[in-house]
Amino acid sequence: MNDEAKSKLTGMMKTWDRRKKISANLNRISNRIAVYSGKGGVGKTTVAVNLAVSLSNLGYKVGLLDADIDCPNADKLLGIQEKPTFVDGVLHPPERAGVKTISMASVQEDETEAIIWRGPMITNALNQFLEMTEWGELDYLVVDLPPGTSDAPLTIMQTLQLHGFVVVTTPQDLAVMDAKRSVNMIKKMNIDILGIVENMAGPIFGEGGGEHLASDLDVPFLGRIQLDKMFSDYGKDLATLKHKDAAKTYKEIAENTLKSVSESTLHDEGVVTD
Repeated sequence: MNDEAKSKLTGMMKTWDRRKKISANLNRISNRIAVYSGKGGVGKTTVAVNLAVSLSNLGYKVGLLDADIDCPNADKLLGIQEKPTFVDGVLHPPERAGVKTISMASVQEDETEAIIWRGPMITNALNQFLEMTEWGELDYLVVDLPPGTSDAPLTIMQTLQLHGFVVVTTPQDLAVMDAKRSVNMIKKMNIDILGIVENMAGPIFGEGGGEHLASDLDVPFLGRIQLDKMFSDYGKDLATLKHKDAAKTYKEIAENTLKSVSESTLHDEGVVTD
């Protein structure tokens, strides 16, 4: 065996070993849901955070992984100020509203600092979070993915055993087109689509684009969120904790998501199980 072949074999063995460790570390998490969008600015993180809190309000043990490494803000939306504790190589996530949360922002000294990393560094950071975080027993881990179809979403798809994806879009045609692109990526990875959430609906951006997309793709329509200030509240005034109408809307989305999870098939494409 030549040096190049040995190097490739060593790399494959390291990847195999890391995925085994990640699988073992996550074996007390019953369900994993990724929240995803084709483009930024559609409110994906807001949906992910409020979905996680809504699941907690329904009585489930919930974690939230902010996989948006270069623009992380899930912990800020949730109103978490404390940093995770790091003991003997293990990250213990802080918790608010019943949701344990890990985010790149929580380990930054300056939240305004730009994280200028290439794909391999982002992938490595995600793998470290997956390998080192002590989630404990969870019913649901909600993963807030960055938009697009590049390294970070691909890493999560290939590494985690996902029950499926919640896809977020706004009603406009261009946003719906980009959402369809993200759906096509999910299909290529052979992972279930739990449903579509339409965000920012109303007189400004219109209404119905997300529902029509769900109908065209023959996937569940999980719910519609109106373009209203109460849905944009975050931190100590988080929408699902402050506003009854917002909490009701997200509860319905959470319940529809639970129904989709119960009907989905757990895929383990590219995942090592022990």
